This record gives sequence, C-alpha cells and structure tokens, in this order.
Amino acid sequence: MRHDAGVTGTPQPYAGDFVVLVPVKPPAIGKSRLVGLPDERREALARAFALDTAEAALAATRVVAVLVVTDDACFSAQLTAIGCQAIPDGVSLDLNGTLRQAAAEAARRWPACTPVALCADLPALLTTDLDLALAEVAEGRAAFVADADGVGTTLYAAAYDGFEPHFGISSAAIHLARGARPVNAAVASLRRDVDDVDDLAAAAVLGLGPRTAALVADG
Repeated sequence: MRHDAGVTGTPQPYAGDFVVLVPVKPPAIGKSRLVGLPDERREALARAFALDTAEAALAATRVVAVLVVTDDACFSAQLTAIGCQAIPDGVSLDLNGTLRQAAAEAARRWPACTPVALCADLPALLTTDLDLALAEVAEGRAAFVADADGVGTTLYAAAYDGFEPHFGISSAAIHLARGARPVNAAVASLRRDVDDVDDLAAAAVLGLGPRTAALVADG
C-alpha cells in the first residue's frame, strides 16, 4: 500500500493511486456453484476467498484502500480487521449497481484515486500480479482484466466520471466494445476466479492464499 503522510500523519492519496472496490455476497449465499460441498464448507470457502483476495489487494504498491461492500455485518468486521474499509450493500442482487454505489462512496473518500472493481473470488491472487495489471491502467481510460476463459472479467478500472462496469455474461466482450482497454500482462492469478470445484483445482495449481489453502488442506 503506497501513500504519503500529511502534516497530521494521515495517509494522503495522490494522483495515480487506486482504491479497490470488492463486492462480497454474504458467504451464507455466496459460491452457490460449488456444488457437492456441504453448505458449511461452501460458506467457509467463500469467506476464505474474499479474505485472501482482499489481503492481496491491500498489499499492492499503489493501492490506497480496499473498500468492501457486503450486507454481512459479522463478515464485514472480519474484513475490517485485516485493514479493509466496509460499507453495506444498498443495491443487493445487482452487482454493477453495487459497484457504482461503491465508486460513489470512494469518490467522496478518495477523490484523487482511480476506482478498481475486483472480484472477491480470486483466492490465488498474487499482489505482484495486481501490481502488474495496475501498471497498465492508463490514467483516465477504462481498462479490464479478462478471466482465464477470456469471457468474463475479474478487474475493471476507470475514472470516477467514466466508471461503468458491466460484469455478467460475456462481460469481457462488453467492456471491450464500450472502449475499455484489455490488460495484456501475464497475470494468471488475477485471471483465475473460482466459481466451481474445477476452478478451485485450477487455482490450487497456481497457489492458494493462506486461508483457502488451509481449508483445502483440511479436506
């Protein structure tokens, strides 16, 4: 996390910094496509994915803050305990609406930063990969990272006044058609989101974050 300290010692963002927006469904209802797993294990994995993703983002060189949006108050406390800031989700069941809400709040708190929407299910995410991707984000121009299949999107960045995420079916093609620039860096861990057990196995090959790795090791 990179910032300068002002006269009060409070971290002060400067132009070129990023604030990462992470929408998180309440773990009790998240990761429904992890079929074949008991609800308790699926919920634990959803929590671990989000915590590992957020922690990797917090360590990125030019990330000033990670703002999580969730309606789970207990999980919100876990995320703030590792250094995130959190707000409730005012537009539940509308991911893009949730992200626009988060960007509006980020603009109020960190007006000099660029907002970056990041999926919460990247348990293999390496901070170095996020740094590489953000290095390709040109100031004022929208950019996105396509998922491992080249169809979905795992990261979307744009200036506040042009922040129009379109996560969902064929989101990579939609972002491209709307003028966003694809990030071409070799960032495998940033492209590997996890929706099902096959995705989790692929993420494990890359190397999982500590919480997810511990759960997987426990079987």
